Amino acid sequence: MKLDESFYRKDALNLAKDLLGKILVRKIGDRLIQCKIVETESYIGPQDKGCHAYNNKRTKRTEVMFWDGGYAYIYMIYGMYYCLNIVAAKKEEPQAVLIRAVEPLNEFEILKENRKIKSKKLKDLTNGPGKLCKALHITKELNGYDMISGDELYIKDNDEKIEIVSTKRVNIDYAEEYKDKLWRFYIKDHSFVSKN
Repeated sequence: MKLDESFYRKDALNLAKDLLGKILVRKIGDRLIQCKIVETESYIGPQDKGCHAYNNKRTKRTEVMFWDGGYAYIYMIYGMYYCLNIVAAKKEEPQAVLIRAVEPLNEFEILKENRKIKSKKLKDLTNGPGKLCKALHITKELNGYDMISGDELYIKDNDEKIEIVSTKRVNIDYAEEYKDKLWRFYIKDHSFVSKN
């Protein structure tokens, strides 16, 4: 069952944990690619020095973060990799959850074709935010996409018992004291986690 607005209208810390184990669905042509979300990071705009919307900074880039929870916030890093974030909370409260890693459940050939890597290991396809966006062909065109009513990118419920590990976020040394917040979450011992 597709997750509705009530699922997303919570703060990014809770949403990041609740997204673990859920199924990210990407429609390409007539194929529905499904992946289990195994790693996330929270970004809470007003106070979080690691967040694009720190201090409620509103720009063309961060505008989507100020929308109601349930939209896709997609941006580029290092001039070459896209990152998929899910907007959390309510309108005018800029918070989002970065999807850091997923486990593909089907359509492996499409993912391999999109990524074009030498590695034969399935986990190498989607065990990082840039990798999973490339594999799932998630680009800037989907920035602001409504994941509640849309059919090209959305999240389905999945009832599964998981154990969650909390740790520091990755590559945000500029965030001063916020670099030490335990706002990264992953499914314990899952082989698709980007790095332990």
